[in-house]
Amino acid sequence: MWGTGASSTQCEGAAPKSDWYAWERAGHAPKSENGNGFATQYAQDFKILASLGLTHHRLSIEWARIEPQQGVRDQNAIDHYRNILTTARELKINIWVCLHHFTLPNWFANLGGFLVEENRKNFWLAHVDFIAETFGDLVAGWQPVNETNYYATAGYLARGWPPGHNNVEEWLTVSQQIQLATAEAAVRLKQTGKPVVSIFGLSTLALLDDELATHKFAERFYDVNWNAGIKLFRDGILQIGTREPVLRPDLAGCFDMFGFSYYSAHGVRNGQLVAYPETEKISPLGYAIWPDGLALVLKRLHQELPNTPLIVAEYGVGTSDDNERSTYLSAGLDIVHKAIAQGIDIHGFFHWTAVDNYEWLHGYDLQFGIINADRTIKPSSELLRQVAKTS
Repeated sequence: MWGTGASSTQCEGAAPKSDWYAWERAGHAPKSENGNGFATQYAQDFKILASLGLTHHRLSIEWARIEPQQGVRDQNAIDHYRNILTTARELKINIWVCLHHFTLPNWFANLGGFLVEENRKNFWLAHVDFIAETFGDLVAGWQPVNETNYYATAGYLARGWPPGHNNVEEWLTVSQQIQLATAEAAVRLKQTGKPVVSIFGLSTLALLDDELATHKFAERFYDVNWNAGIKLFRDGILQIGTREPVLRPDLAGCFDMFGFSYYSAHGVRNGQLVAYPETEKISPLGYAIWPDGLALVLKRLHQELPNTPLIVAEYGVGTSDDNERSTYLSAGLDIVHKAIAQGIDIHGFFHWTAVDNYEWLHGYDLQFGIINADRTIKPSSELLRQVAKTS
């Protein structure tokens, strides 16, 4: 499967009744406005992707558009998304739907969001049911929650995302709840008969000294970012830090394929994250541009989950230099092909992203697309076209 990934907020702009819209208006992030215009230009975008052989596309159906007020669903928004999915099908684009890509309806956030267990059990799962029933006939598959293991960090460890908290206990609670929310959604979405793929944000970690703080950081990093999601999927046991394990054998095997995004590796010195390798160019997002880390992630995942097909759910680099994008993309594709030759079962590669879009705290200054916002195709797209047409 050769494809691309995107999200509603980044392509359509923040939903007026979402926590991200409120966050923008409070001055915490640049305004997203209408994103890259996908809401009106989706047919053109799908035609371009089809011409490139990128026949799989992941998008998000924005909860805050579907249910802007608690218990009140917007039929216009529902029709809009069904039109998008129908058009994609007509143009031979297979759509993978994400239900939660970082943003929430204001009403759900104001009730405590995923800090509150009952919110997950009641409102979230009711939303999952509704999406499955309303859109399941038009999708190729599901990728329920974007970067499950990063969401809590972004909002609850002072990373500048709503709700903007910095509280370790809240971080651990949300980490636990979002892992359960993702797995429970996957079990429900499987009932549609369509495949379900995870999206974990995975990176490798290099210890740059032998300090106790460095080892403790590394242990916590792997516990939350790697071990929690893998162990829940493989064994039906959720362990977050030193908290009491949550035994959920019903959630074992909840995904058909294990997907992840890769953007960087990290180093740890004196218990603090640093860019790694330090000799590589640093991207505007603050990490080293190092495709080789993708090989390490694939190898580790294969060791942890030897019988599970893998999906590279996001791979890309934010840069205005398309030659740099081509170099990075070429290296990543080589790594994937070598991994396949070594017996690693990789079923798909999704480039982030298709059309340049809104990049959260960076606004429109970062370009991840193989297509410009004016819909001209960049030379880097040729690498994907060639591999998609010949594989």
